[in-house]
Amino acid sequence: MDLQLHSEYQRFKLPLLTLILIMLPGIAAAHTEGAAGGGFLVGFMHPISGLDHVLAMIAVGLWGAVLGAPAVWVLPVAFPLIMTFGAVAGILGLPLPQVEMGIVSSVVLLGMVIALRFRPKLPLAVMIVSFFAVFHGYAHGTELPGNAGAVGFSIGFVLATGLLHMIGILAGLIHRFSWGERVLQGGGLAVSAAGIYLLTQMF
Repeated sequence: MDLQLHSEYQRFKLPLLTLILIMLPGIAAAHTEGAAGGGFLVGFMHPISGLDHVLAMIAVGLWGAVLGAPAVWVLPVAFPLIMTFGAVAGILGLPLPQVEMGIVSSVVLLGMVIALRFRPKLPLAVMIVSFFAVFHGYAHGTELPGNAGAVGFSIGFVLATGLLHMIGILAGLIHRFSWGERVLQGGGLAVSAAGIYLLTQMF
């Protein structure tokens, strides 16, 4: 089992390193845009600056790892893809009710599906994460700084989201151990509890 887990980590190491290397030039180039208050760097920092966003993104990766192939790749691709459409809607000012409620609810629900070991068929899992991705993307779009480049900002938050998903996937690989399932269930409960706490702060 140790060898199997090691091989899984080796398998995911290259995509993770590739993602980081892709981001480095953009971060370096973004310093000039960052001085102007927008662009890639602001977009990259946006998802990791809020606990609700961070927890939801990592939970998507965790759930994908628990569900296994092909969900382990499909969910982390579907989320930022649909999130981009939500961001466009936010930038255009299209109406979407209860955005913050949708974001916080995603933390609660995604934590619960991990804690309860909910393993639906792939289409339903994609529908769940895509539904919540719209709210996360919309929030990013509406919070785009006025002097920021929308394209650079969007690339930044999508890459940051992908990195958080990858962290969740790597952490989720412990489910292959018998004790790993219990740890992940506890982690799911903790994520859900954090979401409930954030929910109480809205009222």
